[in-house]
Amino acid sequence: MIAHFDIDAFYASVAQRDDPSLRGVPLAVAGDSRRSVVLTASYEARPFGVRSAMPLYKAKALCPQLVVVPPDFTRYRESSRAVFAIFARGGGAVEGLSLDEAFVAIPTDDLDEAIAFAEGVRRAVRDEVGLTVSAGVAAKKMVAKIASDAAKPDGLASIVPGTEAAYLAPLPAGRLWGVGPKTQARLSAHAIETIGQIAELSDEAAFALFGRSGKAVRELARGNDERVVAPDRDTRSVSSEATFEYDLRDAGALRAALSELAADVAQRLATHGLRGTTIGIKIKRADFTVFGRQTTVAVPTDDAATIEAAAFHCLERAALDGAPVRLLGVRVASITEEPVRQTSLFGFLSSEES
Repeated sequence: MIAHFDIDAFYASVAQRDDPSLRGVPLAVAGDSRRSVVLTASYEARPFGVRSAMPLYKAKALCPQLVVVPPDFTRYRESSRAVFAIFARGGGAVEGLSLDEAFVAIPTDDLDEAIAFAEGVRRAVRDEVGLTVSAGVAAKKMVAKIASDAAKPDGLASIVPGTEAAYLAPLPAGRLWGVGPKTQARLSAHAIETIGQIAELSDEAAFALFGRSGKAVRELARGNDERVVAPDRDTRSVSSEATFEYDLRDAGALRAALSELAADVAQRLATHGLRGTTIGIKIKRADFTVFGRQTTVAVPTDDAATIEAAAFHCLERAALDGAPVRLLGVRVASITEEPVRQTSLFGFLSSEES
């Protein structure tokens, strides 16, 4: 069995946990410039229409009483490490998707035992870390993820093995991995609105709608997903990531988010006396496809402006053209402790895709 865990409104929840005066009030986590975007909105802010990835000025217009707090990535990392340590207790592989989200392989094929494990994790996170976690439990990876989304906030949903197709069938087509907004519009033009309708496509129709990946998408719609939980094994680097509850599309908002992340990475590098020459970004699209761009600077750096400029350079090369983005990350690798004087912001030597 597989569990997908997702910390509820992570950044906002950490702020409310650490400052009781913020509990129960509409809250947004964002930078302090006009171009800042909301990284996370508390559940109290959402009835006003405030959501993550929204420009801060718009959020304030929708909710004049909105309380805005700056991001504190140090606290987020500390909380994330504590939660991930709980994920690993008694489970199998842990595959982190971001600071607040992970798949966990559960060493049992019994649904009741898997549910008990997931409830134990949720209870431990609440008691030991002071945060709430939503969970989805299923035999298939994608189904577990969809179930945890449906369980938010602070809930658990489980899917009986063998009933995946029936569970997925009535759901909107856009909930399926691989179906982004453009594909969803194309499906709607063919009167296809649900996952169940995708599951019934012929080989020819699946190819016409999805190209060479048509059969794979159709299998996912039928609940057939053989992907396993794969733990990450990153090389030595310093990185920071943000997951948006609502997909980010606007280029200015993406740059604003990268600026926050670059500043966090620079601070961490400086704190530990580290510098690096490889600077890259990680992009996770709405359909969960992940790719990156990276570049190399002339000398090792821990300078926020240099890291930001390199991240912007990588973003331009990604050529997203309005594609929805679920997660952004900034990473500095090729780490050294050698003290080096800073040089030009734009001394990029090479660019690579990943």
